[in-house]
This record gives sequence, structure tokens and C-alpha cells, in this order.
Amino acid sequence: MDKPRADSPKWPFHGWMGLALVAVFWPLNWCLDGIRTHWAFFPLWLGYCLTVDGLTFACTGSSLLSRSRRAYIGLFAASVPAWWFFELINQRTRNWIYLDDGLIGPIEYALLASLAFSTVIPAVFGTAELVGSFKWVRRLPLGPRIVPNTVVLTGFLVGGLVMLALALGWPRYFYPFVWLSVFFILEPVNHRLGHRTLLARTAVGDWRPVISLWIGTLICGFFWELWNYWSFPKWIYDVPFVGFGRIFEMPVLGYGGYLPFALELFALYHLLSGILGYRTGWQYLRLGDD
Repeated sequence: MDKPRADSPKWPFHGWMGLALVAVFWPLNWCLDGIRTHWAFFPLWLGYCLTVDGLTFACTGSSLLSRSRRAYIGLFAASVPAWWFFELINQRTRNWIYLDDGLIGPIEYALLASLAFSTVIPAVFGTAELVGSFKWVRRLPLGPRIVPNTVVLTGFLVGGLVMLALALGWPRYFYPFVWLSVFFILEPVNHRLGHRTLLARTAVGDWRPVISLWIGTLICGFFWELWNYWSFPKWIYDVPFVGFGRIFEMPVLGYGGYLPFALELFALYHLLSGILGYRTGWQYLRLGDD
């Protein structure tokens, strides 16, 4: 990580709040008896989000929260339907289950789960923006070009639909396609609607946004799995054929799923923000290319 310059902004107040939340709710989430994770998950991950945002601000003088509080809250709002979408798909694939044993009622569960799910996109985007601020990322040379022409867009859309159909039809064999299909379906849709896309950057060979998202989501994935390990309730995985070599509860090869998942979150967020008419949000996230 690049060290802040002498003239860099100081550590912001919300960064201190984030560190305090993590310091308090990390041990509570691991050490208390009972169903502590139902109520501890959100403040713990809010602390993570604020800490990462504070670090980005201290290093660059800008961050998601400092640029727009309204847009930052919007990340939490967009995250709820985005992750419930993947929960719906998981009802078919059954790649992870929650060990809650019906300890709380369905309405309470839906509310607390939605609150927990709201932290996914802010955590991923905040970490990705921090990664995108690193000098080595900003200085990456141009790479292969993927231009959003008719052939590429049609191939993306058809390929995404086929992958989703295979994942839902034969989940035991094609479940990894869940983490690819959504991006391949939505990227052409976002391009057609004039929303922000990653293809707009790869068209000129700029892979910095993709790299930032990949690394940022891997970092988040590490903390998701770490903090989940001694949580209660917690989630566990049932991953056919590659369930070996677990790091915490996640099989080591399963961490590869975080890479395309990051791209899917990017596509889902910009689809939602575009539909809602939030045009300034299309350039809200900075990933080494701004």
C-alpha cells in the first residue's frame, strides 16, 4: 500500500468510528453466547466499510463517503436486492446454507438478513477503490482490448443466458456459472441502456477497474470467511467436486468465485442506479481509471 504523503488529509472521523465498531463487534461476534451474529454482523461490517473508506480518504483526499453521503447510503440500499437475488438462485444451487435452525421468526430474519446484506456492495466497492488508488494499479500498462461491438455484446448475452440456464438446470455440475452468468447478461444490457460498463474501459485496453474489483473482492472475501468462522449463526458451503483445502469454511478454489462476483456487483449496481435515473452515480466509483 502506498504511504500517505506529508500533505495528505488526516485520518477522518468516520474512519475512527469504523475502527471502533470493528474493535467492539469483532470480539462480541466471536465470544458471546447465543445468536449474536444476527445483530452483530451489520455493525461489524459497517465498521469495516467506514475503516476502508477512511483509509482511502487519508491516502487520496477523496472517498466514496466524502464525495457523496447520499450516494454512499445508496450503495447500502442497492446491496439489499442485489444479494437477495443471489440468495434466490442459491435456493436452487444450494451451495451455502445458514446454520440458524429457525432460531428467529421469518419476518425478523428477513429484516436482519437484509440489514446484513446491505453491507456487501459498500464493502466491495470501498475496498476496490482503495486498491485502485495504489500506484502500481494506476500505472498498469494497457492490456488486451475487448470492444463492445455487436458480436461481443451478442456473445456476452447469449453466453450468459446459456450459463444461467445450465446452472439452474444442472446445479451440481454447472453451479460456478452463477458467478459468471449475471455479468455476461447485464453488461450488454447496461451498454444498450447507456449505463456505465467495464467494457467501456476494456475497449481501450484499460483493465485497472477490473483488477481493482478483483483484488478488492478477494480482500473482502478473506474477511467474510474469517469473521464467519467463529460466528453463530454462520454459513457453511456444499461445493461439489472441489470441497477440499478449506480456508475457514470456504474451499480454496471457491475463492476464485469472488473474482467474477465483483464484476456482477458492478453490473447490478449500475443497472439499478441507471434505472433510478441516478446519472451522477455512473462515475461515482473510482477504480484507478479516474
